[in-house]
Amino acid sequence: MNAKKILIIGLVWPEPTSSAAGTRMIQLVDLFLQNGYDITFASAASKSDFSHDFSGTGVVEQEIQLNDESFNSFLKNLNPQIVLFDRFMVEEQYGWRVQQECPDALRILDTEDLHCLRSARQQSNNQQTEVDLFSDTAKREIASVLRCDLSLIISEVEMKILVEIFKIDASMLYYLPFLEKEITKEAIKNWIPFEERSDFVFIGNFLHEPNWNTVQILKTKIWPSLRKKLPGVNLNIYGSYATQKVLQLDNKNERFFIRGRALEAQETIAKHKILLAPIQFGAGVKGKFIDAMQVGTPSVTTSVGAEAMKGALDWNGLIEDDLTAFVERAAELYQDKSAWLTAQKNGVRIINERYSASHFANGFIATVENLDLTAHRQNNFIGQILNHHTVQSTKYMSLWIEAKNKR
Repeated sequence: MNAKKILIIGLVWPEPTSSAAGTRMIQLVDLFLQNGYDITFASAASKSDFSHDFSGTGVVEQEIQLNDESFNSFLKNLNPQIVLFDRFMVEEQYGWRVQQECPDALRILDTEDLHCLRSARQQSNNQQTEVDLFSDTAKREIASVLRCDLSLIISEVEMKILVEIFKIDASMLYYLPFLEKEITKEAIKNWIPFEERSDFVFIGNFLHEPNWNTVQILKTKIWPSLRKKLPGVNLNIYGSYATQKVLQLDNKNERFFIRGRALEAQETIAKHKILLAPIQFGAGVKGKFIDAMQVGTPSVTTSVGAEAMKGALDWNGLIEDDLTAFVERAAELYQDKSAWLTAQKNGVRIINERYSASHFANGFIATVENLDLTAHRQNNFIGQILNHHTVQSTKYMSLWIEAKNKR
């Protein structure tokens, strides 16, 4: 029997050292590799110095072009059984071509997080208004979910929003969180102890607006009070793609340091006592907290930051939305070894009970391989309508651009 073929179309070439989205994508690639799939990873984006190196993994890399019929020829030749789109924008660009050339291929959308939820919360935060989910972004994103056969959702809160607010049939959604290695007793023995750690840390990709906003909150509303309570303690800010507006916040006198990119996020977080993340808006599940738990670093965050991560378990530190209380409690946790160790243990439970790859990997592969595509699609008549040529404005825009480029 021939190996099963999957085509993954990336919005970008994954950068696991830059963002949680990059880490998520590599976890999916590894999962399909472990289950014997032949993987082709394609993207129209340019590579960076930090793009993941697929050499030696068996993954075939393919550069593709946007709005170009060469993609159709490539697709027809490859003839994959599964096509996975990295975020809804990629499905908009290539989904109709996949439907045209490989109508029997299972189409999977990896949402990463709900973009419409993140943007609605950002707008609400900026304008101090109620969260309005029913935006143009939502219309595009939900249409993409409906056109695909299965959408991977990383957060239980987002599953609920899609089913209860947007009325998506649950059979079209699949909850697949980060797929983590369990934290063993051996790993815990190697963690840096409380006494040998120092300072606070924040980490995040600065191209991601919630991270930039969080650093501004730290600079203006958290750190001025917190550093007075803990003289001699530093706040170290790490993150990829720091622009001049980020770098200029560095202030030695305030002990507020912009450190730039961390080549190994977990190693960097492991040296510090507490991860501070007063996140004001966002969506999905935050990779920075997964990294912190993996190395025994407690965190202090908001309810938006911790959303959907702990289930019924206790948090790996503190959750506080009031910024004055946030400062008080962060200072207390920094100095209280007993509370700190309890927080550390909570993180172990969260990883092992809620994110262990062993809980999710086999079930997901079984779902993918056993799905009756004909029956599944018949149950999704709205998706059939959206895939019908009369409503595919993105298809005709793409064809128009393609024709224009040939002139």
